[in-house]
Amino acid sequence: MRVRRLLCFLICLITLPIIAQDELTIPDAVPLADEGEYDIINILLMGSATYDNANYAGLTDTLMIVSLNADTGDVAVVSIPRDFYAYVPDFGMYKINQSYFIAERATQGTGVDVLQDTITYNFGLEIDYWAWVNFDGFADLVNAVGGVDVAVDCAIEDWMLKEPDLNRNDADNWEMVTLWAGMHHMDGDLALWYVRSRRTSSDLDRARRQQDLLRAIWRKIRADGMLENFPTLWEQFNSVVDTNITLADATRLFPLVADLDTGSIRYYNMRLKHELNRGYTPDEGRFIFTPIPEGLGAMMQEAVTPPTRSRLASQLPTVAIYNGSGIIGLDWVAAQRLEREGFRTVVTRQWTNPRNYNFLIDHIGESKNSAAPIIQKVMRVTDESVRIDPDAAREYDYELHLGNTYQFTACTFPVAQPTHEDETE
Repeated sequence: MRVRRLLCFLICLITLPIIAQDELTIPDAVPLADEGEYDIINILLMGSATYDNANYAGLTDTLMIVSLNADTGDVAVVSIPRDFYAYVPDFGMYKINQSYFIAERATQGTGVDVLQDTITYNFGLEIDYWAWVNFDGFADLVNAVGGVDVAVDCAIEDWMLKEPDLNRNDADNWEMVTLWAGMHHMDGDLALWYVRSRRTSSDLDRARRQQDLLRAIWRKIRADGMLENFPTLWEQFNSVVDTNITLADATRLFPLVADLDTGSIRYYNMRLKHELNRGYTPDEGRFIFTPIPEGLGAMMQEAVTPPTRSRLASQLPTVAIYNGSGIIGLDWVAAQRLEREGFRTVVTRQWTNPRNYNFLIDHIGESKNSAAPIIQKVMRVTDESVRIDPDAAREYDYELHLGNTYQFTACTFPVAQPTHEDETE
């Protein structure tokens, strides 16, 4: 009798939590974000991990939502981590990067529809347009604009094919490559390697680099005047990207973004203990991210809500960058790092005294709502290296003079940094 009771207890202990877990893992649909009276256009960008989409749909390891306010011209970019544990309508609980794949495997041609429904269910955003690209398409897109200049603030170290066309299954064709902090011109293959790497970072950090690449592409398109010949640009885009955006749609959207500066775009990356928690699937114990509903809902709402005029003004002070580091391109790294924080930056190219440490001149001098602490935190500027110099007739709100040590402190994200000594061994 005692053995039978123990056996019944163990069976209940094993089965009841599983039943309860299955019930709990399917969340209620997230309420739609309140778009107010604004005309919000949400565009889903998908990057599939495949070279042969005809035979293998691939996991959508890159997922970004570009939210465009057609009334105000505001643009927000939200990255969704591939390990986000989501309810896939009609299929069940999966990592969100699997939703496109499992739908395509079940019924070819349904992947995008299911992924859109998955995003609406789990994030409360309705998708209007989408664009899908695979590995080759992404590389072709970067090459089509002549390559891009990317400011690398966190050095990345990972395996890379010695030549792009070599057999990927042969271990001898790979080598360890380090991309040091600095300004780098990237062709399609290097750009693909950069946005995919996770060896020394994480999926959350990879989302940041994907956003940086998106900015770099847009910056290159504007700088080279490609928008002036929009039909040709659209034809190139359509040759490598699968999308439901028609030429008529693109023509309507074009005026809304033609003058968009990359510094005006708001970027959102999900953070641990704010929008996400770490977890494991109840079946196989695979690593996942689980949502923190309050934080995630607040982020989605902020993404579709244009900033107030006072908030916009406080986020866009100007910072002039002077390169005293002795390292070419480090000024662009600092400029684009501050741009991500909402500053308007100017790389002066003017000579400045060589120095070891970063130095900040504050021409606003206001303690209330001052942006100086943000610059200090991101640029690792000590209080002793800040000079308050109020100037009502100032050309720039702040002047940042870079020192040589910035090359070692530029990385302010959770990325394991290789030592420079490793390069010479």
